[in-house]
Amino acid sequence: MPNSNIRLIIEKNIPFVKGLLDPYATIRYLAPEEITPKAVRDCDGLMIRTRTRCDRELLERSEVKMIATATIGTDHIDADYCRSRTITVTNAPGCNAPAVAQYVFATLLHTINRPLQSYTIGVVGVGHVGEIVVRWADAFGMKVLRCDPPRQRAEGGDNWVGLATVAREADIVTFHTPLTHEGEDATWHLAGEEFFAQCRRAPIFINSARGGIVDTQALIEAKRQGRVGPLIIDCWEGEPDINTELLGLCAIATPHIAGYSIEGKVRASQIALDALTTFFMMPRVSVEGELPPACARAVSKAEVLESYDPMPESDALKAAPSDFEKIRNAYPLRHEARESKDAD
Repeated sequence: MPNSNIRLIIEKNIPFVKGLLDPYATIRYLAPEEITPKAVRDCDGLMIRTRTRCDRELLERSEVKMIATATIGTDHIDADYCRSRTITVTNAPGCNAPAVAQYVFATLLHTINRPLQSYTIGVVGVGHVGEIVVRWADAFGMKVLRCDPPRQRAEGGDNWVGLATVAREADIVTFHTPLTHEGEDATWHLAGEEFFAQCRRAPIFINSARGGIVDTQALIEAKRQGRVGPLIIDCWEGEPDINTELLGLCAIATPHIAGYSIEGKVRASQIALDALTTFFMMPRVSVEGELPPACARAVSKAEVLESYDPMPESDALKAAPSDFEKIRNAYPLRHEARESKDAD
C-alpha cells in the first residue's frame, strides 16, 4: 500500500516514471494545465517540466515542500518565493546536453554549403551544452570563439572573447546560457539590438537555449536588414504562442525539442526521481533504459546526420504554428549521436 502521508503530483508527460513511486506515495498524474492552485493545495511534492509555472499564484495556499523539475532550466520557478517558503527546488543539470549539441550540428549540416572547418563558430555560454559544442567543433576543425564572462572571471586565461567579438567575427553564433533577468551577467535579451548591430558576417544564428535570451523584434529587424543569415530557432519567446513573423523567416524552426533524446529524458527522469525519494525518504527507484557511459568525445558528420533530421518537425511547425505543443508532445524521442573517431 502507498504511504498516504506523502502526496505527489507528477506531470503526466514526463517519460519513464509512471508507476515507479506509486507503491510509496499517493500519486496524481496531471497535464500541465491541470496543475492548478486547487490541485496542489494538499500536495507535498511536485515533479514537473517547463510548462508548469511555480510561483506564488500556484503555491501560496499549498502544502508543497519540494519541487523536482525534470529539466535543466529553472526559469519557470520563482526561486525567491520558494526560498521564502522553504520549498526545496531541484533540477537536472546537463541531462540533455549531448542532445542539444546534436541538434546544433544536425541543423547546421542541413543549412550550410561549405565544409564545417571553413567556419568560425561563436559559442555563447560554455557550460554543460556549450562545452560539448566547443569540443565537437574543435574535432571538426572549426575556429571556436568561447564567450562566457562568469567562467572567464573565475578561471582567467586568454581563451575567451567578449560578446562583441562573437558578433564581429563569427560565421555561426549559438547560444547556450541560462535565462536570468538580474545581475552583471543577466541574459534576458542578451541577443538584442546592440548585439545585432555589431554583426559583420551575417552569421547563422541558433537559439536552442531559452526564448527570452533573444529579443524577437530585434532579431526580426536584423534579419530584414541582412545583419544575420539563416535562422535556426528551437526556443521562442512566449511559447507556445510563438511569433509567426519570426517563424516565417527561419531556415529551421522547431518546437523546443533540441534536448529531446531518449538518453536525456532517462537522465532527467532519474535525477528528478532521486531528488523526490531522497527528500521524502522513500526507497530509490530506477527508470528503465540503459545510459551511455559518457557523452561522445567526438562525432562524425555522417553520424550526426543519420542520428537526427530536424526537417519533419520544422515543416510541421511552419505549417501549423498553433500546434506547437501538440507537435512537441508527439515528438518521437531520438537517440544521441554515437562516438566516432572520424570527424568526417
